[in-house]
Amino acid sequence: MTDTKTLIEWADKHLMTTAKRAPVALVRGEGVRVWDSDGKEYLDFTGGIAVTALGHSHPKVVGTMREQAATLLHVSNLFYIPQQTQLAKLLCDHSFADRVFFSNSGAEANETAIKLARKWAKEHGASDRGDIITMRGGFHGRTLATVTATAQEKYHHGFEPLPGGFKYVPFNDLRAVERAIDSHTAAVMVEPIQGEGGINIPDDGYLPGLRKLCDEAGVLLVLDEIQTGMGRTGRLWGYEHSGIEPDIMTLAKALANGVPIGATLATESVASAFTPGTHGSTFGGNPFVTAVGLTVFTTMMEERLPERAAATGRLLREQLEAVRARQPKAATAVRGRGLLVGMDLVPPVGDVISACRQRGDNTLRLAPPLVVDEASVRRAVEIIDQALAGFGR
Repeated sequence: MTDTKTLIEWADKHLMTTAKRAPVALVRGEGVRVWDSDGKEYLDFTGGIAVTALGHSHPKVVGTMREQAATLLHVSNLFYIPQQTQLAKLLCDHSFADRVFFSNSGAEANETAIKLARKWAKEHGASDRGDIITMRGGFHGRTLATVTATAQEKYHHGFEPLPGGFKYVPFNDLRAVERAIDSHTAAVMVEPIQGEGGINIPDDGYLPGLRKLCDEAGVLLVLDEIQTGMGRTGRLWGYEHSGIEPDIMTLAKALANGVPIGATLATESVASAFTPGTHGSTFGGNPFVTAVGLTVFTTMMEERLPERAAATGRLLREQLEAVRARQPKAATAVRGRGLLVGMDLVPPVGDVISACRQRGDNTLRLAPPLVVDEASVRRAVEIIDQALAGFGR
Protein backbone atom coordinates (compact mmCIF):
# COMPACT_ATOMS: atom_id res chain seq x y z
CA MET A 1 0.00 0.00 0.00
CA THR A 2 1.22 3.50 -0.83
CA ASP A 3 2.49 5.30 2.29
CA THR A 4 0.81 8.42 3.65
CA LYS A 5 3.61 10.81 2.72
CA THR A 6 3.45 9.75 -0.93
CA LEU A 7 -0.35 9.90 -1.01
CA ILE A 8 -0.28 13.44 0.34
CA GLU A 9 2.33 14.47 -2.24
CA TRP A 10 0.22 13.05 -5.10
CA ALA A 11 -2.94 14.66 -3.77
CA ASP A 12 -1.27 18.06 -3.43
CA LYS A 13 -0.03 17.76 -7.00
CA HIS A 14 -3.08 16.36 -8.78
CA LEU A 15 -6.24 17.35 -6.85
CA MET A 16 -7.86 20.76 -7.11
CA THR A 17 -7.30 22.66 -3.89
CA THR A 18 -10.86 23.05 -2.57
CA ALA A 19 -10.36 21.74 0.99
CA LYS A 20 -7.86 22.10 3.82
CA ARG A 21 -7.11 18.45 4.39
CA ALA A 22 -5.78 16.94 7.60
CA PRO A 23 -2.50 15.08 7.02
CA VAL A 24 -4.29 11.74 7.35
CA ALA A 25 -5.20 9.18 4.65
CA LEU A 26 -8.04 7.00 5.96
CA VAL A 27 -8.25 3.53 4.43
CA ARG A 28 -10.53 1.41 6.64
CA GLY A 29 -13.42 1.82 9.04
CA GLU A 30 -15.51 -0.29 11.39
CA GLY A 31 -18.29 1.11 13.54
CA VAL A 32 -17.10 4.42 15.00
CA ARG A 33 -13.40 3.74 14.39
CA VAL A 34 -11.23 4.38 11.35
CA TRP A 35 -7.63 3.56 10.46
CA ASP A 36 -5.19 5.48 8.30
CA SER A 37 -2.71 4.20 5.73
CA ASP A 38 -0.02 3.95 8.43
CA GLY A 39 -2.22 1.76 10.64
CA LYS A 40 -3.07 4.48 13.19
CA GLU A 41 -6.51 4.20 14.80
CA TYR A 42 -8.96 7.07 15.38
CA LEU A 43 -12.41 7.63 16.85
CA ASP A 44 -14.52 9.14 14.08
CA PHE A 45 -16.52 12.01 15.54
CA THR A 46 -17.20 13.73 12.23
CA GLY A 47 -19.05 10.83 10.60
CA GLY A 48 -18.13 12.01 7.10
CA ILE A 49 -19.84 15.31 8.01
CA ALA A 50 -22.94 13.69 9.55
CA VAL A 51 -23.18 11.03 6.83
CA THR A 52 -22.23 7.62 8.26
CA ALA A 53 -25.15 7.35 10.69
CA LEU A 54 -24.82 3.55 10.90
CA GLY A 55 -21.06 3.76 11.27
CA HIS A 56 -18.47 2.26 8.96
CA SER A 57 -18.81 -1.14 7.29
CA HIS A 58 -22.21 -1.88 8.78
CA PRO A 59 -22.87 -5.54 7.86
CA LYS A 60 -26.39 -4.91 6.55
CA VAL A 61 -25.21 -2.04 4.36
CA VAL A 62 -22.25 -4.03 3.06
CA GLY A 63 -24.52 -7.00 2.31
CA THR A 64 -26.99 -4.86 0.38
CA MET A 65 -24.22 -3.21 -1.64
CA ARG A 66 -22.74 -6.55 -2.64
CA GLU A 67 -26.08 -8.08 -3.55
CA GLN A 68 -27.37 -5.09 -5.52
CA ALA A 69 -24.09 -4.50 -7.38
CA ALA A 70 -24.20 -8.11 -8.51
CA THR A 71 -27.86 -7.86 -9.56
CA LEU A 72 -28.63 -4.48 -11.16
CA LEU A 73 -26.54 -1.35 -10.67
CA HIS A 74 -28.28 1.24 -12.82
CA VAL A 75 -31.25 1.80 -15.08
CA SER A 76 -32.79 5.12 -16.03
CA ASN A 77 -35.89 6.74 -14.56
CA LEU A 78 -37.73 5.91 -17.77
CA PHE A 79 -38.57 2.65 -16.01
CA TYR A 80 -40.07 1.76 -12.64
CA ILE A 81 -37.37 0.95 -10.08
CA PRO A 82 -38.64 -1.25 -7.22
CA GLN A 83 -36.08 -0.12 -4.63
CA GLN A 84 -36.70 3.54 -5.45
CA THR A 85 -40.45 3.09 -5.08
CA GLN A 86 -40.10 1.24 -1.77
CA LEU A 87 -37.77 3.89 -0.33
CA ALA A 88 -40.08 6.69 -1.45
CA LYS A 89 -43.02 4.95 0.23
CA LEU A 90 -41.07 4.53 3.48
CA LEU A 91 -40.06 8.20 3.52
CA CYS A 92 -43.64 9.30 2.92
CA ASP A 93 -45.08 6.86 5.47
CA HIS A 94 -42.76 8.31 8.14
CA SER A 95 -43.03 12.02 7.31
CA PHE A 96 -45.44 14.77 6.25
CA ALA A 97 -44.77 14.09 2.56
CA ASP A 98 -46.75 12.46 -0.23
CA ARG A 99 -44.13 12.39 -2.99
CA VAL A 100 -40.33 12.20 -3.37
CA PHE A 101 -37.80 13.13 -6.05
CA PHE A 102 -34.38 11.46 -5.80
CA SER A 103 -31.12 13.11 -6.85
CA ASN A 104 -27.42 12.63 -6.07
CA SER A 105 -26.51 15.17 -3.38
CA GLY A 106 -27.80 17.70 -0.91
CA ALA A 107 -27.11 20.57 -3.28
CA GLU A 108 -29.19 18.85 -5.97
CA ALA A 109 -31.98 18.20 -3.49
CA ASN A 110 -32.03 21.92 -2.66
CA GLU A 111 -31.88 22.86 -6.35
CA THR A 112 -34.96 20.67 -6.83
CA ALA A 113 -36.70 22.37 -3.91
CA ILE A 114 -35.96 25.83 -5.34
CA LYS A 115 -37.27 24.84 -8.78
CA LEU A 116 -40.36 23.18 -7.32
CA ALA A 117 -41.16 26.15 -5.08
CA ARG A 118 -40.84 28.62 -7.94
CA LYS A 119 -42.91 26.54 -10.32
CA TRP A 120 -45.64 26.08 -7.71
CA ALA A 121 -45.63 29.80 -6.90
CA LYS A 122 -46.03 30.79 -10.54
CA GLU A 123 -48.97 28.41 -10.89
CA HIS A 124 -50.56 29.80 -7.71
CA GLY A 125 -49.77 33.46 -8.13
CA ALA A 126 -48.02 35.58 -10.71
CA SER A 127 -45.26 35.03 -13.27
CA ASP A 128 -42.86 37.25 -11.29
CA ARG A 129 -43.35 35.31 -8.06
CA GLY A 130 -40.07 33.48 -7.48
CA ASP A 131 -38.05 34.98 -4.60
CA ILE A 132 -36.70 32.62 -1.96
CA ILE A 133 -36.01 34.04 1.52
CA THR A 134 -33.05 32.40 3.28
CA MET A 135 -31.25 32.99 6.56
CA ARG A 136 -27.86 34.52 7.24
CA GLY A 137 -25.45 31.91 8.53
CA GLY A 138 -27.25 29.11 6.72
CA PHE A 139 -25.75 26.68 4.25
CA HIS A 140 -27.55 25.06 1.32
CA GLY A 141 -24.87 23.84 -1.12
CA ARG A 142 -22.18 24.71 -3.64
CA THR A 143 -23.99 24.95 -6.98
CA LEU A 144 -24.60 28.46 -8.25
CA ALA A 145 -28.20 28.53 -7.05
CA THR A 146 -27.56 26.88 -3.69
CA VAL A 147 -24.41 28.89 -2.97
CA THR A 148 -26.51 31.99 -3.61
CA ALA A 149 -29.21 30.63 -1.30
CA THR A 150 -26.41 30.30 1.26
CA ALA A 151 -26.45 33.75 2.84
CA GLN A 152 -22.74 33.88 3.60
CA GLU A 153 -20.72 36.20 1.38
CA LYS A 154 -17.49 34.26 1.94
CA TYR A 155 -18.92 31.50 -0.25
CA HIS A 156 -19.95 33.96 -3.00
CA HIS A 157 -16.64 35.70 -3.61
CA GLY A 158 -15.25 35.09 -7.08
CA PHE A 159 -18.36 33.38 -8.46
CA GLU A 160 -20.29 36.49 -9.45
CA PRO A 161 -22.60 37.14 -11.20
CA LEU A 162 -24.82 35.06 -8.95
CA PRO A 163 -28.40 34.10 -9.85
CA GLY A 164 -31.11 36.49 -8.72
CA GLY A 165 -34.23 35.79 -6.72
CA PHE A 166 -32.85 35.36 -3.18
CA LYS A 167 -33.39 37.60 -0.16
CA TYR A 168 -31.45 37.28 3.10
CA VAL A 169 -32.66 37.90 6.65
CA PRO A 170 -31.16 37.14 10.08
CA PHE A 171 -31.73 33.66 11.51
CA ASN A 172 -34.18 33.34 14.41
CA ASP A 173 -35.82 36.71 13.61
CA LEU A 174 -39.49 36.37 12.71
CA ARG A 175 -40.02 40.10 12.29
CA ALA A 176 -37.30 40.21 9.64
CA VAL A 177 -39.01 37.43 7.68
CA GLU A 178 -42.37 39.17 8.00
CA ARG A 179 -40.87 42.38 6.58
CA ALA A 180 -39.16 40.50 3.73
CA ILE A 181 -42.24 38.63 2.46
CA ASP A 182 -43.97 40.42 -0.40
CA SER A 183 -45.90 39.69 -3.59
CA HIS A 184 -42.76 38.29 -5.26
CA THR A 185 -42.04 35.71 -2.55
CA ALA A 186 -42.33 32.03 -3.45
CA ALA A 187 -40.89 30.38 -0.33
CA VAL A 188 -38.98 30.66 2.91
CA MET A 189 -36.07 28.21 3.10
CA VAL A 190 -34.35 27.38 6.40
CA GLU A 191 -32.44 24.72 8.33
CA PRO A 192 -34.16 23.65 11.58
CA ILE A 193 -30.70 23.96 13.16
CA GLN A 194 -27.92 25.80 11.36
CA GLY A 195 -25.00 23.41 11.00
CA GLU A 196 -22.35 25.25 9.00
CA GLY A 197 -23.28 28.45 10.82
CA GLY A 198 -22.15 27.03 14.17
CA ILE A 199 -24.86 24.65 15.47
CA ASN A 200 -27.32 27.50 15.96
CA ILE A 201 -30.61 26.38 17.53
CA PRO A 202 -33.53 28.81 17.14
CA ASP A 203 -36.07 29.74 19.78
CA ASP A 204 -38.90 27.25 20.29
CA GLY A 205 -41.37 29.57 18.59
CA TYR A 206 -39.29 30.21 15.50
CA LEU A 207 -40.35 27.38 13.19
CA PRO A 208 -44.01 27.59 14.28
CA GLY A 209 -43.80 31.32 13.64
CA LEU A 210 -42.38 30.75 10.16
CA ARG A 211 -45.15 28.25 9.44
CA LYS A 212 -47.75 30.83 10.46
CA LEU A 213 -46.16 33.60 8.35
CA CYS A 214 -45.97 31.34 5.29
CA ASP A 215 -49.59 30.25 5.69
CA GLU A 216 -50.80 33.81 6.04
CA ALA A 217 -48.85 34.96 2.98
CA GLY A 218 -49.62 31.91 0.84
CA VAL A 219 -45.94 30.99 0.38
CA LEU A 220 -44.15 27.68 0.93
CA LEU A 221 -42.00 26.64 3.88
CA VAL A 222 -38.94 24.66 2.75
CA LEU A 223 -36.88 22.87 5.40
CA ASP A 224 -33.31 21.91 4.56
CA GLU A 225 -32.92 18.75 6.66
CA ILE A 226 -29.83 17.52 4.84
CA GLN A 227 -27.91 17.51 8.12
CA THR A 228 -30.69 17.47 10.73
CA GLY A 229 -32.72 14.67 9.15
CA MET A 230 -32.37 10.90 9.56
CA GLY A 231 -32.28 10.88 13.36
CA ARG A 232 -29.37 13.26 13.85
CA THR A 233 -31.16 15.53 16.34
CA GLY A 234 -32.76 12.78 18.41
CA ARG A 235 -35.96 12.72 16.35
CA LEU A 236 -36.31 11.25 12.86
CA TRP A 237 -36.75 14.75 11.41
CA GLY A 238 -35.62 18.03 12.92
CA TYR A 239 -39.03 19.62 12.36
CA GLU A 240 -40.61 17.16 14.79
CA HIS A 241 -39.16 19.12 17.72
CA SER A 242 -41.28 22.14 16.71
CA GLY A 243 -44.67 20.49 16.16
CA ILE A 244 -45.05 21.84 12.60
CA GLU A 245 -44.69 20.38 9.11
CA PRO A 246 -43.08 21.90 6.02
CA ASP A 247 -44.36 21.97 2.45
CA ILE A 248 -41.01 20.75 1.08
CA MET A 249 -38.11 19.02 2.85
CA THR A 250 -34.66 18.10 1.52
CA LEU A 251 -32.50 15.16 2.60
CA ALA A 252 -29.09 13.72 1.70
CA LYS A 253 -26.04 12.92 3.88
CA ALA A 254 -27.13 9.99 6.11
CA LEU A 255 -29.85 8.69 3.80
CA ALA A 256 -27.56 6.06 2.24
CA ASN A 257 -24.71 6.08 4.79
CA GLY A 258 -22.14 7.43 2.34
CA VAL A 259 -23.47 6.34 -1.04
CA PRO A 260 -24.33 9.62 -2.85
CA ILE A 261 -28.04 10.41 -2.72
CA GLY A 262 -30.35 13.37 -2.33
CA ALA A 263 -34.10 13.50 -1.85
CA THR A 264 -36.71 16.24 -2.07
CA LEU A 265 -39.99 15.49 -0.30
CA ALA A 266 -43.22 17.44 -0.78
CA THR A 267 -46.95 17.39 -0.20
CA GLU A 268 -49.19 16.24 -3.02
CA SER A 269 -50.46 19.75 -3.78
CA VAL A 270 -46.94 21.15 -4.10
CA ALA A 271 -45.42 18.16 -5.91
CA SER A 272 -48.13 18.39 -8.58
CA ALA A 273 -46.30 21.42 -10.00
CA PHE A 274 -43.78 18.97 -11.47
CA THR A 275 -45.00 17.20 -14.61
CA PRO A 276 -43.13 14.97 -17.10
CA GLY A 277 -40.20 16.88 -18.54
CA THR A 278 -40.06 19.65 -15.94
CA HIS A 279 -37.23 18.06 -13.93
CA GLY A 280 -35.07 14.96 -14.01
CA SER A 281 -31.86 13.15 -13.08
CA THR A 282 -29.84 10.49 -14.87
CA PHE A 283 -28.41 8.81 -11.78
CA GLY A 284 -30.89 9.97 -9.15
CA GLY A 285 -32.62 7.10 -7.35
CA ASN A 286 -31.01 4.28 -9.30
CA PRO A 287 -31.35 0.69 -8.04
CA PHE A 288 -28.01 0.62 -6.22
CA VAL A 289 -28.30 3.79 -4.17
CA THR A 290 -31.96 3.33 -3.27
CA ALA A 291 -31.38 -0.29 -2.24
CA VAL A 292 -28.75 1.00 0.18
CA GLY A 293 -31.06 3.81 1.31
CA LEU A 294 -33.81 1.28 1.95
CA THR A 295 -31.50 -0.77 4.15
CA VAL A 296 -30.25 2.29 6.02
CA PHE A 297 -33.75 3.60 6.72
CA THR A 298 -35.20 0.28 7.84
CA THR A 299 -32.17 -0.42 10.04
CA MET A 300 -32.42 3.03 11.60
CA MET A 301 -36.06 2.46 12.48
CA GLU A 302 -35.58 -1.13 13.69
CA GLU A 303 -32.65 -0.16 15.95
CA ARG A 304 -34.41 3.03 17.16
CA LEU A 305 -31.37 5.13 16.35
CA PRO A 306 -33.08 8.53 16.70
CA GLU A 307 -33.89 7.67 20.32
CA ARG A 308 -30.34 6.41 20.82
CA ALA A 309 -28.98 9.66 19.37
CA ALA A 310 -31.07 11.63 21.86
CA ALA A 311 -29.65 9.69 24.81
CA THR A 312 -25.99 9.62 23.76
CA GLY A 313 -26.26 13.23 22.65
CA ARG A 314 -27.33 14.24 26.15
CA LEU A 315 -24.31 12.39 27.55
CA LEU A 316 -21.97 14.06 25.05
CA ARG A 317 -23.24 17.55 25.91
CA GLU A 318 -23.07 16.86 29.66
CA GLN A 319 -19.49 15.66 29.34
CA LEU A 320 -18.50 18.66 27.21
CA GLU A 321 -20.17 21.04 29.66
CA ALA A 322 -17.98 19.56 32.38
CA VAL A 323 -14.92 20.21 30.20
CA ARG A 324 -16.06 23.78 29.59
CA ALA A 325 -16.52 24.34 33.32
CA ARG A 326 -13.01 23.04 34.01
CA GLN A 327 -11.42 25.03 31.20
CA PRO A 328 -13.27 28.34 30.80
CA LYS A 329 -10.24 29.95 29.15
CA ALA A 330 -10.33 27.39 26.32
CA ALA A 331 -14.04 26.67 25.82
CA THR A 332 -16.93 29.08 26.23
CA ALA A 333 -20.17 27.31 25.24
CA VAL A 334 -21.70 23.97 24.26
CA ARG A 335 -24.74 23.76 21.99
CA GLY A 336 -26.57 20.97 20.25
CA ARG A 337 -29.47 18.62 19.91
CA GLY A 338 -29.09 14.86 19.65
CA LEU A 339 -25.73 14.03 18.10
CA LEU A 340 -25.31 17.38 16.37
CA VAL A 341 -23.14 19.23 18.87
CA GLY A 342 -20.93 22.30 18.77
CA MET A 343 -18.42 23.65 21.26
CA ASP A 344 -17.27 27.28 21.10
CA LEU A 345 -13.52 27.49 21.56
CA VAL A 346 -11.16 30.33 22.38
CA PRO A 347 -8.14 28.93 20.46
CA PRO A 348 -8.48 28.35 16.69
CA VAL A 349 -10.49 25.20 16.13
CA GLY A 350 -7.91 23.87 13.66
CA ASP A 351 -5.23 23.96 16.36
CA VAL A 352 -7.46 22.02 18.74
CA ILE A 353 -8.27 19.44 16.07
CA SER A 354 -4.56 18.93 15.45
CA ALA A 355 -3.94 18.51 19.16
CA CYS A 356 -6.70 15.88 19.39
CA ARG A 357 -5.33 14.02 16.39
CA GLN A 358 -1.82 13.95 17.86
CA ARG A 359 -3.25 12.20 20.89
CA GLY A 360 -4.06 9.30 18.60
CA ASP A 361 -7.78 8.73 18.83
CA ASN A 362 -10.06 11.25 17.14
CA THR A 363 -10.55 14.67 15.61
CA LEU A 364 -12.80 17.37 17.01
CA ARG A 365 -15.93 17.01 14.87
CA LEU A 366 -19.05 16.47 16.91
CA ALA A 367 -21.38 14.63 14.55
CA PRO A 368 -20.47 11.00 15.27
CA PRO A 369 -22.31 7.96 13.90
CA LEU A 370 -25.67 7.45 15.59
CA VAL A 371 -24.47 4.02 16.70
CA VAL A 372 -21.75 5.52 18.91
CA ASP A 373 -21.64 3.97 22.38
CA GLU A 374 -21.19 5.66 25.76
CA ALA A 375 -17.62 4.44 26.18
CA SER A 376 -16.61 6.04 22.89
CA VAL A 377 -18.33 9.30 23.87
CA ARG A 378 -16.46 9.39 27.17
CA ARG A 379 -13.14 8.59 25.51
CA ALA A 380 -13.64 11.26 22.86
CA VAL A 381 -14.44 13.91 25.45
CA GLU A 382 -11.40 12.84 27.48
CA ILE A 383 -9.21 13.46 24.44
CA ILE A 384 -10.84 16.85 23.80
CA ASP A 385 -10.29 17.73 27.47
CA GLN A 386 -6.61 16.77 27.29
CA ALA A 387 -6.14 18.72 24.04
CA LEU A 388 -7.80 21.85 25.41
CA ALA A 389 -5.64 21.71 28.55
CA GLY A 390 -2.73 22.94 26.45
CA PHE A 391 -4.69 26.04 25.44
CA GLY A 392 -6.37 26.93 28.72
CA ARG A 393 -3.35 28.05 30.70
